[in-house]
Amino acid sequence: MYDDILLPVAPEGKANAAVPHAESLAERYDATVHVVSAADTIEHTLSGPRIGSLAERVESAAQDRVDELTERLSEAGVDVEGHVVRGEPLDAIEDAIEETGADIVVMPSHTRKGLSRVLLGSVTEKVVRISPVPVVTVPMPSENENVEGADEEAE
Repeated sequence: MYDDILLPVAPEGKANAAVPHAESLAERYDATVHVVSAADTIEHTLSGPRIGSLAERVESAAQDRVDELTERLSEAGVDVEGHVVRGEPLDAIEDAIEETGADIVVMPSHTRKGLSRVLLGSVTEKVVRISPVPVVTVPMPSENENVEGADEEAE
């Protein structure tokens, strides 16, 4: 049913409650997990030495996060590929669905309420609206909580 699972991750993220779910689906369906992180830089809009340095740090953080998770999933026996792409997260995820041939997307959702939800929205919410494949959303714990199987640090 699921041959390719897309697992989007934030470059600066630490915890991701969606990882154990992607791992479980991959094990059950003998699927490949595609870990993708969007290095959302504004380098293409602005220029200068500080922007270039910022872009490099963001891209490096994204690569570190992808490497960390691909190693973790590989050690668990999951077939995994890692990808870092430049650009806005929503566009990167939309492109990654097509490029990887993903059958399902598994991603975390911060459960914002009230005004912050209205003003901020979320990438996950937008992906749910535009995705041509099913999207599994996994609630992220608050900073005080810990999810079994998730990383120890809060995102």
